[in-house]
Amino acid sequence: MNNQQILQAYIPLVDFLGKVCGSNYEIVLHDAFNKEVSIVAIANNHISGRKVGGSMTDLALKLIKDETYKTQDYVVNSGRTKDNKILMSSTYFIKNKNQNLVGLLCINNNMTELAAFHGYLQNIMKFFNISEENGESKKASENIDVTVDEMIKNAIDNIFATVNVPPERLSPEEKTQIVRSLNEQGIFLLKGAVAEVAKRLKTSEPTIYRYLNKK
Repeated sequence: MNNQQILQAYIPLVDFLGKVCGSNYEIVLHDAFNKEVSIVAIANNHISGRKVGGSMTDLALKLIKDETYKTQDYVVNSGRTKDNKILMSSTYFIKNKNQNLVGLLCINNNMTELAAFHGYLQNIMKFFNISEENGESKKASENIDVTVDEMIKNAIDNIFATVNVPPERLSPEEKTQIVRSLNEQGIFLLKGAVAEVAKRLKTSEPTIYRYLNKK
């Protein structure tokens, strides 16, 4: 069975899980080889508004870049949509017989109403002087429903927010570090990323490739 046949075998499972889990669960099947148009099947897409032909999320790119699938069969994390729905997201890595990544099966549980109720409950507990032990979550988060262009822009903006220096005043070493940080996030797995980063750093595409190849 080739990679596409493996992926096709999971498509009926998307619809099945969508019906079994209910309307609060969005089920998404991604093709690992076509990152800009990775969604091949989706159920209950009213949660994020995404459609077949949509792109991978920022976290999915990072998981692929980090090769997390080589040591783990799945990950559980949290996410958020552009309209601030709170999601509990889980990703299962689909692999072939050689343990190479073929696709990702993602389940996003819409926790927005439950989170609102939790906030209400906390306020009641404070009123009656009842404390609650809370541990800060260290799980990775992802932006669920951003486009490829938005993903690239957001990643660059986040980096620039920490640098706080205009691009024209950045040294080659600083630009190299920015490119490395973006590469660690998997941004350069997306088509058009090199051109966009070159434009934002006010440099050439060959220079970006040179930064990427620096040891």
